[in-house]
Amino acid sequence: MSASVPTREVARRAFAAEFNDATYTFKESDDDRAPVYSLLPTGERANRVFVVGTLTETEDVGEDSEYWRGRIVDPTGTFFAYAGQYQPEAASALRETETPAYVAVVGKPRTYETEEGDVNVSLRPESITIVDAATRNRWVAETAERTLDRIEAFDGADEYAAMAETQYDPDLAVYRDQVVKALEDLEADAEVAAEA
Repeated sequence: MSASVPTREVARRAFAAEFNDATYTFKESDDDRAPVYSLLPTGERANRVFVVGTLTETEDVGEDSEYWRGRIVDPTGTFFAYAGQYQPEAASALRETETPAYVAVVGKPRTYETEEGDVNVSLRPESITIVDAATRNRWVAETAERTLDRIEAFDGADEYAAMAETQYDPDLAVYRDQVVKALEDLEADAEVAAEA
């Protein structure tokens, strides 16, 4: 008899602009240890995400102990990653990395409601790795492709697309435009590199 081993959730790719719009979270069971999912407006659930961008700024925002905030920028916006004593490797990466640097981050989406009632979305990193420009460019291209796949499949109205429709009533053209912008940025970067 084999005990069921919990498998890690696939880390989804999303651009910052969509990630920051993913303010709705849910569980699929009442079990205390059931994973919490963030619902992407393009109709995908994400328990973990994989992002690559430029780490532009780090700051220890902790009061009693170290609690690091990293600002990571992609072509569509900014991710904020927070790591403290429970994410020692990620906290160490934020403490020691010289900015600016390209970084790849795998982490869990977290939501926080402000006193004004707004919901902020951030990333609790499991790992932060310094990468090169080619890795960052590949991530932009692949994330653009995955985002377009979600937009194309949205009308198929699977349960997560239906949930996104109910929670957000998303304007998918906005996310398509962000994909175009990200790919244009990539093209411009390639042209600059070719001229250099």
